[in-house]
Amino acid sequence: MLATGASVLLSGPAHAAPASDPLPVDIPDYQAALDAVKSADIRNAVCRFLSVPVPRGGSDTVQTIPDKADPCEGMPAFTIKDPLPVSEITPGFVAGTSQPIAAEAVKLTRLVSSLNTTVNDRQVTVMLAPTQGGGWHLAAVREGDGEATFAGKAGAGTLVFTEPQIRGWYLLKLITVEPLNDQAREGLGGKSSMSLSDYQKLVKARYADKLPASEYGTKGMSSGYGIASGAESASSTTPLLVGGSSAALVLVAGAWFLFRRRRNITG
Repeated sequence: MLATGASVLLSGPAHAAPASDPLPVDIPDYQAALDAVKSADIRNAVCRFLSVPVPRGGSDTVQTIPDKADPCEGMPAFTIKDPLPVSEITPGFVAGTSQPIAAEAVKLTRLVSSLNTTVNDRQVTVMLAPTQGGGWHLAAVREGDGEATFAGKAGAGTLVFTEPQIRGWYLLKLITVEPLNDQAREGLGGKSSMSLSDYQKLVKARYADKLPASEYGTKGMSSGYGIASGAESASSTTPLLVGGSSAALVLVAGAWFLFRRRRNITG
């Protein structure tokens, strides 16, 4: 679970902060996040990720990470963009115990960044998680920049949030919810917008009986609903890659994981 005690305010992404306030009020310890994405450690992690080809083909393959003192040696020049906030709907909102207002409906769970340019025709997403006690740390490097693209759609007075169970991405304008991808449009029943109150009724019907303390969760039918981290926790540091045509490559806390894509994120 990725969590932060900060309230989510409708102030938009980092670059939308007022000029008199260099740090956005909706991202705690934002300077720490900036320092992280500009650090040599995260840059090297991105280079290691990019040094491994995306698995292709129907047969399983094993690939190893090139062992170089400088992981970025021979790599085209790139920079990592400033991080953007990503929020998720809260369990209280799903349960119907929270008010249908931004501060209670969604919660900041992670920051995402992409590269300023493609590197060998590839883009990546750098995901930061809040560190206990303050600050941010690298949670994952993932293939593609879909998350950062969606997060970048927030502007002044709006924020972007996800409904992770259906991979839906939404834009929240005060108390109006608008879909940003096909999954979100399906989640709203094909509507182009909906009040936050009506959206709460939808997600309550979908998930309220599947929360962690529910009968659904306690009987072992599922782990229940919870804030998603966006990447599985690493249980091994072995750099193992298994290839396949529907594979998605992820570097998590020094370990490599391959996820089978269930549905593509579409704009």
